[in-house]
Formats: sequence, C-alpha cells, structure tokens
Amino acid sequence: MVHVSRSVLLPVFVLSALCARGADPAVDWDKVKAETLHHYQTIVRINSSNPPGNETQVVNYLKDVLDREGIPYQVFALDPARANLVARLKGNGRKRPILILGHTDTVGVQREKWPVDPFGAIRKDGYIWGRGTTDNKDCVAAGLMLMLELKRLHVPLDRDVIYLAEAAEESAAVPAGIDFLVKEHWADIEAEYALAEGGFVHSEGGRVRFVEVAATEKAPRRARLIATGTSGHGSRPRRDNAIAHLSTAVGKVAAWEPPMRLNDITRTFFERLSTISPPEEAARYNGLFDPQKSAAIQNYFAEHDLGKYSILRTSISPTMISGGYRQNVIPSQAEAMLDIRALPDEDMTAFFAQMERVIGDAAVRIVPMAPTRSSAPPSRLDTDMFRALEAAQRRVYPGAITIPGMVTGATDLAQLRAKGVQAYGIGPQFDEAEFAEHGWHSDVERLSEESLHGLARFLWYAVLEVAASR
Repeated sequence: MVHVSRSVLLPVFVLSALCARGADPAVDWDKVKAETLHHYQTIVRINSSNPPGNETQVVNYLKDVLDREGIPYQVFALDPARANLVARLKGNGRKRPILILGHTDTVGVQREKWPVDPFGAIRKDGYIWGRGTTDNKDCVAAGLMLMLELKRLHVPLDRDVIYLAEAAEESAAVPAGIDFLVKEHWADIEAEYALAEGGFVHSEGGRVRFVEVAATEKAPRRARLIATGTSGHGSRPRRDNAIAHLSTAVGKVAAWEPPMRLNDITRTFFERLSTISPPEEAARYNGLFDPQKSAAIQNYFAEHDLGKYSILRTSISPTMISGGYRQNVIPSQAEAMLDIRALPDEDMTAFFAQMERVIGDAAVRIVPMAPTRSSAPPSRLDTDMFRALEAAQRRVYPGAITIPGMVTGATDLAQLRAKGVQAYGIGPQFDEAEFAEHGWHSDVERLSEESLHGLARFLWYAVLEVAASR
C-alpha cells in the first residue's frame, strides 16, 4: 500500500541574514518541549506490542500530524496492519540524504509487574512510564519533531532529510519492516547517513559523563546443538544417552572463551573511556592492551560488567534445552539453543569448526540457523556525520565527551550498513542504575522527561550540522 499526502511542500524560504552568515535558526525549545511530550505520550498510549504489532495505528497518527504541517509522506506495507511511514523534506541535492529512523513496535508486557498502566504514558516523578518509552518511541517522537521544526522554520537544506517510522523491528519472524523496505523500496530510503537507536547518554548522579554513539553492532548468529543416541528404558543406563552427551557439550561451549578481538570501534571506546575515568578504572581499560594484564581484566568484566565483557569477543549463551518425553524413557535426541552474538567480521564457518573441536563429540552436531540480520563493517569515525554528533554533544551535553560503541544486541541499522550507509546509533540520557531497572525491555520501562527533550535537541543539532545550507 502506498499513499502520498495531498499536501504540497511549500517553497523553501531564505532564512534571515543572520542565518545566511551561519547562525542556526531560532527554536522555541519551551514550546517544542510541550509538543514533543504530547506526541510522545500519544504514541506510547498506542499498544503496538509485537506480536501482533498493529504499527499502522501509530502510522495513522503520524499521518494526521504530517498532513496538518504539509509534509509529504508515503506509506509502505507488506501487511496492512503493519505499515511503515516514510516522510521527506527535499534539499537542493548538493549532498546525499540523511535517514532518521524510529521503530513503532514494542515488545510485549506482563501487566501484573507494572505499578501503572503500561500503555497509559503516565507522567509521574519526572518520568513518562510505559512500554516503548525507551525502545523506541522516544526516537519516533524526536524524529517527528525534527521534521516539524525543519519545515516550520523553512530551513534550507543541502540534502534531503528522510524520516522513517518503521514496523517489525522487535522480531525478524515477519519481514514487514526494514528488510521489506530495503528489498522493495530502497530508492525511497537510500541515504548517505542514518541515525537510529543503539547509543545513549551515560550519566552518574545526574552528571553526564559521555555520549555513546553506536558505530557497529554484533550480529545474531544462533545455532542448535543436537545430540543423538539410542532410546531405551530408564532402568538401563546407556553410554550414548543423548541428554548426557548434550549436557556435556553445553557445558563445554558455555565454558569456552573465544579469544579477545578488538576492532577500531571497541579499541577507541576503551581508549576514550580511560581519559574520563578514575585512576583504577582507567588502569583497567588501558590494561586490556597489555598481554600480562588482559586476562585478569577480562575476568573482572565477566564478573562485574557484562556489557564490556560482551564487546570483547564473539559470545555464546545457551538459552534453551529440551529432550525427553517421559521420566522412565531415555530419548534418542536432545537439543539446546545457543544465542551467538558475533563480532562484525567473524568468520562463522571457522568459528563453528572451532566449536566442533571444543565439543569433541561425534554424537553432537552443530546446526547453524539462518541469519536474521546482516553483518557489515563498522561505520567510520572520520565522517561529517560523526563530527556533527560530537559537535551536538558539546552543545547539548557540555563537559562530556563522545565515545563510539558497539551494540551487543541488534538494531535495524545493520541492514543499512550492509548497503553502505554510514549509520550511527543514538539515544537518551540514562543513569547506569536507572537503565538496568527501567531501560529497554524492562518490566517497568520509563524515561525521564529531561532525557526525552535532550534527545530531541541532540538530534536537531546533529542533523542541522550536516543537512542545513550554510
């Protein structure tokens, strides 16, 4: 389904003489805050849990807002209930477009664990509570406000600014979102740069330490371990018991630690982080590069900081195990699921061959599953876009620094990087403890109002830097 609004994009007006000399257009941030909060709460109140998604309900709201502002858009849907919206503000074509993404679906909820209505967008204690507040309706709302302000202020653009509210990010089972768009509508979203979720602003005690911009991510490469043996009566133990062989294999795989391998992004991450850290932490980050100290530091991360431990190597987590159907029957087969998160350049054929040697059991075979996301080289750190993100950080979060990072989960920027787009993950401000309890996919998801507005300003200044005519 494709829809183009009846509204006609107004001619782009020349800004004031001050703007022509390089000054930024004046934004009434107090007014923008109120409107951002209104759109954000409205979108959070739409239950777009995936499955089933129903993202078209969010798209219908966005259509009404864009129609009122005269911003043209298209709607693309593989499934009528799971639409994607693509809006575009035209530039003069001197530079290639920039793409701003936010996904409109969320994970589901266990309502009994919520003290408030998870789809009420309740405003309480300086926070907005609700499913999707951090993942990812904050980006949907910030991207919408970016488009509205660019249009209202008649900002002349050297490149098109494209806004994508996409479906089906939380599950690759139905390719109704980015995979569908890349395959069927690439010309409508093709860009030089892209900004979406994946990074966030790290703070401690309310003070921002650094802004993490995700420049790469690990790739999901799941596999099954299948053990086979001879079935029989439980009263007669067998040495080829499939469950026993599988259990031993799972134990070996879980204990296996593939070698540490840093890339340009993770190396820069630790180097820059050391410059703003207390002496003991700084020594730890710098010590990773010392062969005499590295093993002990890796063990420390494994015990105390799983996020940093995970970015050091391709990781393996056994997540499900099954086998047998009666307590007195030895089954002929048992299976385990491995959640493997591969480094961007991991040779998976060689990796599985090494895993096979680690297991060392002919009764257990490894069955890789089809990849759900592309693998691609990290985005570069020498681009105008990354420099613009650093400049926006200095403006919105002065006193902090920008640090490139690698996402241990997965985002839809992976598919864009695979197409050659320089893509970067951004996000709102979080205290570390707050994020652990109330961040992505948590039982009680919430985002502070201050963080939401900081994200909107950060996105505005970064896009203005690379897209506005000077």
